[in-house]
Amino acid sequence: MIDRRVRTSTSMLKSFSLIPWLFCTSVLLSAEQAGGVTVEIYYSPEDAPLDRVVTLYGQARRYIYVSVYGLTSPRAVEALVAAKKRGLDVRLITDQERTQEIKQRSALHTLRLAGIPIRVNQHDGLMHLKQVVIDDEVNASGSMNHTTSGNRYNDERLDVVTDRAITVKAREKFLAMWSDAERYRPWVED
Repeated sequence: MIDRRVRTSTSMLKSFSLIPWLFCTSVLLSAEQAGGVTVEIYYSPEDAPLDRVVTLYGQARRYIYVSVYGLTSPRAVEALVAAKKRGLDVRLITDQERTQEIKQRSALHTLRLAGIPIRVNQHDGLMHLKQVVIDDEVNASGSMNHTTSGNRYNDERLDVVTDRAITVKAREKFLAMWSDAERYRPWVED
């Protein structure tokens, strides 16, 4: 695996007078705020980014919030179920239209049996957010669905950000989506 970590520092950012802002996962940070942010960048297929996500699931201590269009990887499902069994708050938001696909339906069925609550959007086909939020410390986002193809075959990118402020903002967005009864509803297996 290629090490693609980027660590920002206040002095490094201040030295770029033409770049006064660091843009990272939909959050603008001034140079003074950006110190200590770590970003790991993974590309598929060469870096197998879902392997990193599964590792993060195994390291979580309090919660894992996942919003993703496609989640069919057996390894990802197993890791989420294991996290739930460890007592973590595990939640999933996915696309209603995608629940009609057989592999996705099977994965959701397994997650539901483990007691993991699942919500789906009520605006089919528009779930493009692919984000994982863990313990107010780490969040991951990018183009990759949590599928074997997304990990091993597709051209994808996954950024893993370690920073409390950015991750808390990601958690707040997830929980706002979770609570939005107009746009999201509990998944009901047909």
